[in-house]
Amino acid sequence: MDIVFIIIGFLLIIGGIIGSFIPILPGPITSWFGLLFLYLTDVVPMSYTVLGITLIIALAIFMLDYFIPAMGAKRFGGSRYGVIGTTVGLLIGIFFFPPFGIIIGPFLGALIGELLYGTKSDIAVKAAFGSLLGLLTSVFIKFIVASCFAILFVWKFFEYGSDLF
Repeated sequence: MDIVFIIIGFLLIIGGIIGSFIPILPGPITSWFGLLFLYLTDVVPMSYTVLGITLIIALAIFMLDYFIPAMGAKRFGGSRYGVIGTTVGLLIGIFFFPPFGIIIGPFLGALIGELLYGTKSDIAVKAAFGSLLGLLTSVFIKFIVASCFAILFVWKFFEYGSDLF
């Protein structure tokens, strides 16, 4: 059963890293569940401290993920429409124009959102840039956290993996 838990945990870790770039999948939380499955094995001793700290980090990043793009848009004069446009543009960009869609999609989405709201074009471009900057900051933070969780997973696996086989 331990092997199944490790495989599920590893898949969740990979899903968490991928989820750092896709807004539908919460990256750090998914990676945290990967750590949880690793600690549920009989081989790796349970560490409530590690699980608790990593859970708090994952939840904090999950909440910040909703505010960082909005803060970027607001800082550069954007509206709620720019933030919504950023998210819609990201989804369209990722699925229809990979790999460059992750950059172009949010910018165009925010720009279109601002223009639909009635914002002047020069302010709309500035707000779109701010929203894109916020989104990229958020993606970077999620990727770093999910990668740290992956490193922790691999470290613990190699530390106790010899007991599995």
